[in-house]
Amino acid sequence: MSVKVAVIYYSATGSVHQLAQALAEGAEKAGAEVRLRRVPELAPDAAIDANPAWRAHVDATGDVEVATLEDLEWADAYALGSPTRFGNVSAQLKQYVDTTGGLWQRGVMADKPATAFTSAHNVHGGNESTLLALYNTFHHWGSVIVSPGFTDPAVYAAGGNPYGTAHPGANGTPGEEVLAAARYQGERLTRIAKRLKGLADD
Repeated sequence: MSVKVAVIYYSATGSVHQLAQALAEGAEKAGAEVRLRRVPELAPDAAIDANPAWRAHVDATGDVEVATLEDLEWADAYALGSPTRFGNVSAQLKQYVDTTGGLWQRGVMADKPATAFTSAHNVHGGNESTLLALYNTFHHWGSVIVSPGFTDPAVYAAGGNPYGTAHPGANGTPGEEVLAAARYQGERLTRIAKRLKGLADD
């Protein structure tokens, strides 16, 4: 019997998508069954087409399944990812979160471990505030927040963000150190989920 992890994210040009993939890999390595899901794009084609990297990413990830509320009911643990938008969560991921009221009323997300990841253009471009904004949602859901903390050398190697894996997009695509931190975050989330379900083997 394994735990089930839903990795749900929004990505415009690909950085958060890569973090989501790495986090999913870490969760699978730790023994989880994983659903990797993207939320729907809200921006008009005119805006997407004005940025070639954005258009390329949208076209390249069309086969990634779109998140539904059923994914939250299915999962034992959650990892939510968003680029920063003025130090906050993207409208695309926020719209998905804002549809969870019925699940919240039924306590679906309560007592389940949850974590978050993000990417801003700059190191101090809103990474921590975006992660904390996502954790506000987890507080309301009644979830158990599982931040990476300073619990593994991978966190330090990726820049030392104890709130969650964060990538400064100005540095290009996420490098191996950042991806390793995301994998560790997925592993840690899975380990905590196993402990909460009484399935711990460590």
